[in-house]
Amino acid sequence: MKRQKLRTILLIAISASLGGVAYKTADHILQNKTRMIRDVALKTVDLLPEAALKIKDFHRAQIEGNRKVWEVFGDEARYLKTEGELFIQKPRIFFYQKDNSTIQAVGTEGYFWLKGEDKGMEKAQLKGDVQVSFQGYVLNANEAIYLKEKNQVVLPGRVMVRGAGMELEGVNMELNLDSEKLRVNRSVRTTVEPGKMGKTKGQSDEKTEN
Repeated sequence: MKRQKLRTILLIAISASLGGVAYKTADHILQNKTRMIRDVALKTVDLLPEAALKIKDFHRAQIEGNRKVWEVFGDEARYLKTEGELFIQKPRIFFYQKDNSTIQAVGTEGYFWLKGEDKGMEKAQLKGDVQVSFQGYVLNANEAIYLKEKNQVVLPGRVMVRGAGMELEGVNMELNLDSEKLRVNRSVRTTVEPGKMGKTKGQSDEKTEN
């Protein structure tokens, strides 16, 4: 009787051990298959002229210390592998200033270049119905370019500026994000309504050279 009981216990132990081996083998096979599928997917993406990575309701932000530096939203984003850039439909960029004010730029479409380990925004280009808002001013143009190196927004074409009882039209404008000063380089025309003018932090620096 004792021998039969011992035999039963051994059979149970052997069965359990075989079950564990079978489980580990199946799990190993599953992991290998998952890894193979992932590798094939990555190689397929690499073979495409443009990486087929699309993101709906795109959102990205950069934070330095406890402060948010910039934030980007878009209806859809697509990574263009051949160009090394990110294409965003209906982008909205928010630049958060140290005095807690915000500079906002929107457009119909945009191209963004993200570099470095933290994927910081080195350059951005907005096109189509571009609007830049800051300190009560609204700038309307067809194109705006953000340059991290100079921390400025350049509007190379014709721009209309409205705000604080003033309308200003010119070509090739530069908005310095540190000082929030606006520089107009060419073809400046200004209309002023003294009764509606008020003090704003952002001041314009007109240059009328043709």
